[in-house]
Amino acid sequence: MTHPKIPGFTEHRVAVDDGVTLHAAVGGSGSPVVLLHGFPQTHLMWRHVAADLAADHTVICPDLRGYGASDKPAESGPEVYSKRTMARDVVRLAEALEHDRFTLAGHDRGALVAFRAAMDHPDRVSRALFLDILPTLDMWNALHGVSGAVGFHLYLMAQPPGLPEQMIEAAARPFFASFLDAWTGTPDAIPAEIREHYLAASAAAVPSIVADYRASAGVDVEHDTADKEAGNRLAMPVTVLQQDWGAALGYHAQSLWSAWSADLRHRTVSCGHFMAEEDPGMIAEEIRALVRR
Repeated sequence: MTHPKIPGFTEHRVAVDDGVTLHAAVGGSGSPVVLLHGFPQTHLMWRHVAADLAADHTVICPDLRGYGASDKPAESGPEVYSKRTMARDVVRLAEALEHDRFTLAGHDRGALVAFRAAMDHPDRVSRALFLDILPTLDMWNALHGVSGAVGFHLYLMAQPPGLPEQMIEAAARPFFASFLDAWTGTPDAIPAEIREHYLAASAAAVPSIVADYRASAGVDVEHDTADKEAGNRLAMPVTVLQQDWGAALGYHAQSLWSAWSADLRHRTVSCGHFMAEEDPGMIAEEIRALVRR
């Protein structure tokens, strides 16, 4: 699959597991920053932020397992697309590129992977930034009543294999386009070429995208619950930027995040969900500020 490129970045294919290779764009020099994309996107959602950060950092932008140009293994069991497995992919990618410790930022699905990487690999993740998510356990607890309809896709893709894949594949492009339309606060933030890339890449990856979401309704909740019960917390400085979903869904985001992090900067932002494309300068500055902490 051909795709637009981040100017000045080189593209790599790195084996991270048996039969699983990740595609990653790498650029710049300096202390490493790894950027993980969300749904329904690829690493190109970071194109503006990555180009900015490359002035003083080595920036690594992979497509997650199951997305974009990365491999899409069959869902032979719940662990194949668990965030624990996907987080291990990221750590192995960084190792292969000769980075033992790195700052990690993630958006949406990538932020859930980043959260699990930070929980499981505190010796590798020096700082963590999460864009517009709650941890998986808190996310499910926050959805309730008719206000939870905003997360209809979470429930659809949580169903057993078969029906959700068939339903989405029957109208894949309109399905994925609906999220780009509904969640973007600045419509021209995603230009036509990038939008087409997202739609084509997502339509070609329906089974693995569904498997990623299905894991978040099962094994990922189990992993978060085990950490919560054990009193495990994020060991590094953390920044969280979110829209104000709490007013609609009835939760206080900063309080939920404070339970996971003692060194937390939490801020509510005014742009839409795709904030790395809508306000990339702000996101790049937040990452630099996090590195300085």
